[in-house]
Amino acid sequence: MAENEEGRPLIKENTRLPNTYPTQSGARVSQGLAGVRKAAKEHPEMKFTALLHHLTVVLLRESFYALKRKAAPGVDGLTWQEYETGLEDRLVDLHSRVHRGAYRAKPSRRVYIPKGDGRERPLGIAALEDKIVQQAVVTILNTIYEEDFLGFSYGFRPGRSQHQALDALSYALTVKHVNYVLDADIRGFFDSISHEWMLKFVQHRVADRRILRLIQKWLKAGVMEEGQWSETEIGTPQGAVITA
Repeated sequence: MAENEEGRPLIKENTRLPNTYPTQSGARVSQGLAGVRKAAKEHPEMKFTALLHHLTVVLLRESFYALKRKAAPGVDGLTWQEYETGLEDRLVDLHSRVHRGAYRAKPSRRVYIPKGDGRERPLGIAALEDKIVQQAVVTILNTIYEEDFLGFSYGFRPGRSQHQALDALSYALTVKHVNYVLDADIRGFFDSISHEWMLKFVQHRVADRRILRLIQKWLKAGVMEEGQWSETEIGTPQGAVITA
């Protein structure tokens, strides 16, 4: 089998990997990502310095098909169905741009949805290629962080939902001695996240500069609202693949 300059075996990118493993969300991960998960579990203090090579055309394809088919388009105006036309060539080109450092994140399209209290919640709709790359990076990062999260953690995790959290809470209240329940909500949490501190937290486990650079690109891409671009110095777009 041919090898690259780093001694890794070359795999034909347009074939599905025969050795894959299921995740909690029902997706498949390659043998390489299974190795990352194993290392993350066995070495809680390990910082991963080489992760981007796991972002393959195969993973980009699976990430594309994991997206919602009927989601609203971002600033590119491109729908899922339109991108599927000529998909393989598009993914090969996207893969090349990501690994060459030529990939550029587009700003999120700002929309608002009503909240139960009469206010509006701002959402950021990413461009389709941004969604694909974000989904792929999420898959890679999940192999690490799913080994770090505690069993009672339910928020924004694959294969877990608020209904499961309520079931666990109901069970605990029924079978355990509970004196009080604390209900807290951080006002405007997504809108006030510090980019600097977020990257510092990620760097506890991720030291691959290319992955960190991708995250920075999404954080700094800004938002488009009524044709006007705005810089995002703090906060992350609600509704983005990488933040949810």
